Amino acid sequence: MSPDGEGTQETHHWFDDDAGPVVRPYAMTRGRTTSAAQHRLDLIAVVVAEHRTGDPADQTLSPEHVDIVGLCRDSPQSVAELAAELDLPIGVVRVLIGDLVDEELVHVTRPVPPAELPDESILRDVINGLRAL
Repeated sequence: MSPDGEGTQETHHWFDDDAGPVVRPYAMTRGRTTSAAQHRLDLIAVVVAEHRTGDPADQTLSPEHVDIVGLCRDSPQSVAELAAELDLPIGVVRVLIGDLVDEELVHVTRPVPPAELPDESILRDVINGLRAL
């Protein structure tokens, strides 16, 4: 502090002047940390764009929502792939995907839980039976 009591520290910016202002993740999700579908979205869940006419940008969607639909329209993407491609935290991507599921712009296919997979011995019996033919 200077002798007259005023601070002489320079103002610190929360953004890089070259990059411009940074949009905080909570701003993208409007402060939400969960969505209705989030509890069922693990990292390997696959997001597929619905085949609809019209441009998703015509609706009241954020640019991130439109990017997710665009990436999934090209080919189905896992939640982890979308987060990596968009350079966004997984939690943010889960909330955004939940919004898109609610709007019926995408649907999510979930992996089969290990408990529901066929038993290994059954698969061996099938393979052995096929070899016997």
